[in-house]
Amino acid sequence: MLIIGGAASGKLNYVRSLGYCEEQLADAVLDSRPVIYNLQDLVAASVSSAPALLKPLLEKEVVICDEVGSGVIPGVREEREAREATGRLCNQLAQQADSVIRLVAGIPLPLKGHAKIIDVAARRGAGG
Repeated sequence: MLIIGGAASGKLNYVRSLGYCEEQLADAVLDSRPVIYNLQDLVAASVSSAPALLKPLLEKEVVICDEVGSGVIPGVREEREAREATGRLCNQLAQQADSVIRLVAGIPLPLKGHAKIIDVAARRGAGG
């Protein structure tokens, strides 16, 4: 599952609502945890290595990335290159992912596949 959205759009909260706990969330590092977030930071750390990230990212259950295709184009060349590499990598991930979810104001919008919606009231019990 690829999850994209703006900064502070609710991406991590959505993933937590799916049952993932903090110990399962990797912040911009590839390791054995099932969820990686801040993909844009991982790519920015080594733009030239971005194409090699595809295969290990496809093994993750969830990949979370800030939306990089909107907004002001960075004036610094390195930042533009990182943004472009992140966008290309997200395109490849989206093509191969079972589902792609965009978060807007905390609301999951399925772009491909289905969003998993958690009934918060049911989790808390009736009358929640």
